[in-house]
Amino acid sequence: MHYRHLGHSGLKLSVVGLGSWLTYGGNIGAQTARDCVLRAWEHGINFIDTANVYARGGAEEVLGPILKELNRDALVLATKVYFPMGDTVNERGLSRKHIHDQLHHSLRRLQVDYIDLYQCHRFDVTTPLEETCEMMNDLVRAGKILYWGVSEWNADQIAAAVALCRARGWAVPISNQPQYSALWRRIEERVLPACEQYGIGNVVWSPLAMGILTGKYTDAKNPPAGTRAAGANADMMEDYFTQPVLDAVQQLQPLAQQADCTLAQLALAWCLRERAVTSVIVGATKASHVDDNAKAGSLHIDPAIFAEMNRILEPVTPREPYLS
Repeated sequence: MHYRHLGHSGLKLSVVGLGSWLTYGGNIGAQTARDCVLRAWEHGINFIDTANVYARGGAEEVLGPILKELNRDALVLATKVYFPMGDTVNERGLSRKHIHDQLHHSLRRLQVDYIDLYQCHRFDVTTPLEETCEMMNDLVRAGKILYWGVSEWNADQIAAAVALCRARGWAVPISNQPQYSALWRRIEERVLPACEQYGIGNVVWSPLAMGILTGKYTDAKNPPAGTRAAGANADMMEDYFTQPVLDAVQQLQPLAQQADCTLAQLALAWCLRERAVTSVIVGATKASHVDDNAKAGSLHIDPAIFAEMNRILEPVTPREPYLS
């Protein structure tokens, strides 16, 4: 397993991280979650990412007892705040109150004394940026969190937060968690360059495009039973799940063979070719998934293979810049 600095910080993350969205606390049992986390740890994965909103706290609750089996000093634990966690007006967003309340709920569920990386899950247009940044600085100074970051913020929002924190002498954000894969490249035009400019490391989610880049799907009308495309979360895949996309992905199989790796490993390595990407966050519903994904953390791929991937996927990949 290789490790990279998270932005301009001194913190080092495994280039493959383990996530918990749509898995732990939901359809995946606690024992399976434990198997996956411990297997990831054996492979040298030191970065575990979750969020308070995942299964409405369920993911954090499942992870809590498992994390006690790990070396806390070696673990980089990340969680998030923003989305509604209740029905009242203050149980959402990035106000000082909501951040304060949700951090303490997350600490309790995760059974830890501090969070390594606390992330603003989306940008909050209803709360002054100054209020959010000052609260994150206060939590850093209090030792409740060590670093803070953002998720799915655009380039202008990231720049504004960094400039404000530098001007006030506050702890600056060091990470961004955007969606990124060979089939979802909208951050390349503005977000990635901004992150490089401001010392922000990207820990990207859905690097396998909801599983499509594993190559397991071939027929858009008949996805295999038991897969995400055949389940309740199929609507999340509508941007990708078309026959032209699936056909293009199948054309990548010879490239994976040429690189002596699986298609999933090749897709993860493709993301890691970007120097602004610190880590790819992968999900796992069984320990064997962890085994396969972790191997991407030590691959060395010929850049010509990535160039050919881009050529094949270009006709089916949306490239509009991320502006929202």
